[in-house]
Amino acid sequence: MKNLGSLSYFLDLEVTSSSDGYYLSQAKYASELMSRAGLTNSKIVDSLLEMNVKFLPTDGEPLTNATLYRQLVRSLICLTITRPDISYAVILVSQFMHAPRSTHYIAVLRILQYVKGILFHGLLFSAHSTLDIQAYSNADCVGDLTDRLSTTGYCFSLDHFLISWKNKKRTVVSCSSTEAEYRALADTTSKFSWLRWLLHDMGVPFD
Repeated sequence: MKNLGSLSYFLDLEVTSSSDGYYLSQAKYASELMSRAGLTNSKIVDSLLEMNVKFLPTDGEPLTNATLYRQLVRSLICLTITRPDISYAVILVSQFMHAPRSTHYIAVLRILQYVKGILFHGLLFSAHSTLDIQAYSNADCVGDLTDRLSTTGYCFSLDHFLISWKNKKRTVVSCSSTEAEYRALADTTSKFSWLRWLLHDMGVPFD
């Protein structure tokens, strides 16, 4: 064993440390992803998806070679490690991995164009915190037009710095938007209890 010094780059994850804390990003990884998709000189967009867009398995023409589509989506999933803002959009396009079509591929390229505009964004874990935990939840009621399933999500921040998040497609159809929201809230509450226990076990004081 030997001392490799301070962590700066590991498995496509860039780590920058300072007196303010740690900053995590994947700018190099995202740049390589742009090159693979042929978007190095493309324009950027300021939104992940077109407004009120809904995808169907039959949208567009079948791709003659779906390999690139699958590679790009898998890479985008890895990119959500430091870019939770793209999680929902990535979940949508990942549902068509088995038989992607031209419309789905265009959506993947749009996500990449969005990432290109904010290439150096990432996560900051501050060295100074009031240990104030906040939780947020939301639900896309009956968002999938094919199976009528909803997508729920939550995120947790510690003194306004994001520490945990998740987006998940439900396995049971919600009968109303209220039910979908309650399911999302139940998931969030369960996760909050686990996170509170974990931080307490690490010695973080809570009332």
